[in-house]
Amino acid sequence: MRFLIGLLLIVGGAVALSLVAGASNGYALLVQPPYRVELSLNLLLILQVLLFVGLYALLHLIFYTLHLPEKVRQFKIEQRHKEGHELLLESMRAMAEGRYGKAEKTAERALKLGETPELIALIAARAAHKLKDFSRRDFYLAEAERLAPDFEVGRLLLQAELLLDERSYAQALTVLQQLERCEAKHLPALGLELKVQQHLGNWEQVLHLVQHLEKRDAIGLLQAQQLKRHAHQALLEYNVHDREELLAYWKKVPEADRLDSKLAMLAAHSFITAGDGATAAQVVEKSLTKQWDGELARLYGECDGEDTLKQLQQAEYWLQQHHGDAGLLLSLGNLCLRQELWGKAQSYLEASLSVAPCSATHLALAKVAERLGNSEEACHRYQQSLELALSEHKRA
Repeated sequence: MRFLIGLLLIVGGAVALSLVAGASNGYALLVQPPYRVELSLNLLLILQVLLFVGLYALLHLIFYTLHLPEKVRQFKIEQRHKEGHELLLESMRAMAEGRYGKAEKTAERALKLGETPELIALIAARAAHKLKDFSRRDFYLAEAERLAPDFEVGRLLLQAELLLDERSYAQALTVLQQLERCEAKHLPALGLELKVQQHLGNWEQVLHLVQHLEKRDAIGLLQAQQLKRHAHQALLEYNVHDREELLAYWKKVPEADRLDSKLAMLAAHSFITAGDGATAAQVVEKSLTKQWDGELARLYGECDGEDTLKQLQQAEYWLQQHHGDAGLLLSLGNLCLRQELWGKAQSYLEASLSVAPCSATHLALAKVAERLGNSEEACHRYQQSLELALSEHKRA
């Protein structure tokens, strides 16, 4: 529609111009002695228009010629950028498909074209790492630092991740410390450091990092609990040969963690190993008061506290709410054994056995039988205890 309107305007203008020119009888006289030139006015106008158009075209040609080298350079830059961008996309696609050799080669070509070096160098480094070519990986990381020094956070984060994957934990920690100076408390960096500190066995740092990540909702509840238990277990085992150090460490553990039944069981085992059955009993009592756990209740009978009778009374009180708990019944049997209440011990142990067969229960009944002078029964119980222990070991 626009073309038709434009065409009509041009035709109309031409017709109008021809009518005006046809109606004009004027002429122009140009004198340059001894020459005289007489032209029609219409021809003079046409010649002036043609002269203007010619001059304009000449000036435009001169301007274009002068700027031609710059335009050629700009064209080449645009072509390089276009080619580099296509290579970048191809490298990313190859990386996503697991074609690491192709990804590295394509990224290297894009890097030579200068296409987003902070990104393409890291792609090449990751591809070389996947190919186990660590010298090439380090070269690309160095290139990323040289070509894009401001992109330090991304480069250091990738370098730490790759070193962690290579199991170069000390080097990874050094890189993460550099990253901490660039950007403090960077969440992805903290997640990597958590893994590094685990591998290095720096359990106090693990606990500190888990606590920080919990505050920022950057770690799952279940994962945090498992990590804290593992860290506390390692630190408990480290202090198990010094009762005072073990007790001092346990007092520093947050109360919420101390009441966790799994951690309480680990702590009770450690105190029993350290020869502090009284503290072990207190640990179990506090945890079971907060949350019941049959496995922890089973351990209560192994805690050789200062007042066995008081422990027995506590266990009997628990039995009113948990009368069918096999672990609690076993603990009651063991506590009665320590009090030399043979008949009562036998009753509790047989009740425990009726709920769930257990090698430890058969072993305790063998001791009761020995005390009661029934050697045949004791021998039978020992045999059953051994068979169940072997079966439990195979299942584990």
